[in-house]
Amino acid sequence: MAWRVPLADVVVSAEDVDVVADTYRSGWLSMGPRTEELEQRFADYTGAPHAIATTNGTAALHLICAASGLGPGDEVVVPSLTFVATVNAVAYTGARPVFADAAGLLEPWLAASALETAITPRTRAVMTMAYAGHPGETAKLREEADRHGLVLLEDAAHATGTRTGGRHLGTFGAAGAFSFFSNKNLGIGEGGMVVTDDGDLAARVRLLRSHGMTALSWDRQKGHASGYDVVALGFNYRIDEPRAALAARRLERLDVENRRRSELDARYREALVAIDGVEPALEPAADTVHAHHLFTVVLDAGLDRDELRRSLSEAGVQTSLHYPPVHRFSIYADGGPSLPVTEAYAERAVTLPLFAHMTEEQQDLVLDSLERALASQAAAARPG
Repeated sequence: MAWRVPLADVVVSAEDVDVVADTYRSGWLSMGPRTEELEQRFADYTGAPHAIATTNGTAALHLICAASGLGPGDEVVVPSLTFVATVNAVAYTGARPVFADAAGLLEPWLAASALETAITPRTRAVMTMAYAGHPGETAKLREEADRHGLVLLEDAAHATGTRTGGRHLGTFGAAGAFSFFSNKNLGIGEGGMVVTDDGDLAARVRLLRSHGMTALSWDRQKGHASGYDVVALGFNYRIDEPRAALAARRLERLDVENRRRSELDARYREALVAIDGVEPALEPAADTVHAHHLFTVVLDAGLDRDELRRSLSEAGVQTSLHYPPVHRFSIYADGGPSLPVTEAYAERAVTLPLFAHMTEEQQDLVLDSLERALASQAAAARPG
């Protein structure tokens, strides 16, 4: 279907194509000089001493879990309102994910207050997720993790460009993982990044990223090594040079695009004040520059969300749900906890379109279609 307003959209400029084409012409296609450049630029951008590029965001998540030493017998507190990769990355190590509730109906991030009931003697870490690029309670979670002697890991897939108190998300914990999937703010198709201020952890991530090898092809090409040993059971989580070049190019305009997202977010909020039946979630935080990866609204109890989404679809407006709670998926549902706030949000939230080059005319179409759909439901509910 050709949407009049898609949920997300990516523009690949002629200059983007040129840098990728130049990379192919160079003849060096796996990790090399462009990967090194991207890692340095991303480290500079986030303020992290170490940045390690990966093949995708899931690989970045798995690497921060594995490099932190998680394994069988360990437990990790996780949110349920997230993409399943956040939780799978913990499970890949043999550790057990333990779900904790969200902070509020309009605050769909992991609640620091929920840790107390989730922590057991086996708990080794907390994995937070910056929902929609919002800092949520990251600083509080860091305090709680420190108080309990736990490792804080950050899924910052939504948060490229989010800074709170002058500090980039992904740098509050032992390590942070970013995603460059096509619908992300820094979208290149597939790709990811690990950031950390821990030199030893960074070294383990680099080792595990490429089969546990002590030297890579690019090291040998530069004359820095003549051979290699394999000292750990690693993975093939390398990024390729064309995507690294594209990410470095797109990073140059990320802040401009995120500012446009911020303008659209504010415009949504202003207009929604006058629309009955719906309330915007994720109120921007003080002293924070937001990535605004998503814009979600919560419907009044009793409204038919499926019917509303059908009405918007008929108007050419694409919507989505972020996310089906992970603790309800069959693979994690056995003996899972009750998470009332998470479940209420998951049943009433809708994600509306938001992307950097969205026009005001497109946004007006979303708002007009939403208002008509809600008014139709209200009229149908009136007696007589």
